[in-house]
Amino acid sequence: MISHSELRKGIRIIIDGQPYEVLWSMPMKKAQRRVVIQTKIKNLVTGNVFERNFHQGDIFEEAELERTVIKFIYSNKDKYVFCYPDKPSERFELSKEQIGSAFKFLKSNIEVDGLVYEDRIISISTPIKMELAVKEAPPGIKGDRAQGGTKTVKLETGAEIQVPLFIEEGDTIEINTEKEEYVRRIEKK
Repeated sequence: MISHSELRKGIRIIIDGQPYEVLWSMPMKKAQRRVVIQTKIKNLVTGNVFERNFHQGDIFEEAELERTVIKFIYSNKDKYVFCYPDKPSERFELSKEQIGSAFKFLKSNIEVDGLVYEDRIISISTPIKMELAVKEAPPGIKGDRAQGGTKTVKLETGAEIQVPLFIEEGDTIEINTEKEEYVRRIEKK
C-alpha cells in the first residue's frame, strides 16, 4: 500500500479500479492544517490527465503493470497500430490519448514497451533516448548574441524540437523523449 506522502512522479496507483500514473506532485501546507499533496495524474486506460489533491489518511494500492515488447506499424488519424514482434498478423490499436506525447517519436517498425494491465495493453513507453534523422532544418544564422543560438527543426517522425544552429538537414541526432529535447548529434550529413 502507498500512502499519500509517498506519491512521487512515476508512481503508479489504483484509484476507483483504474490505474493512474503520477506525473507531478507537490506537498502544500495550509496554515494550521495538515499537509495536502497536490498532484497531476494520468489515467493509463483513457489517457485523461487531471489535477487532484490527496489528504492525510489516503492510501492506495500499487498498480501491477507488466511490460511487453511491441512493434509500432503505422498511424491513421489518431489511431496507432501495433503488433507483437513474433506475431505480425495480430494487430491492435491505441489512441493518441493512451500513448500521450510519445506519438511524436514513433516511426515505423520501432519496438517499444507496452504496459499491460489486466491482460490488456493500455499504454506504451518509448526509450528515453532515441536516434532520429532531421528532415527539415532552416539555415542557422548567427547574430550578435551572448549564448549559442537554437533553431526549430522537423524530425523524420514529424516532431519539431529546438536544436543548436550547427544541425543540418540529413543529420542524425539523439533526442531525450521524456524532456522532448536535443541531446547530441550522432552523425553528420
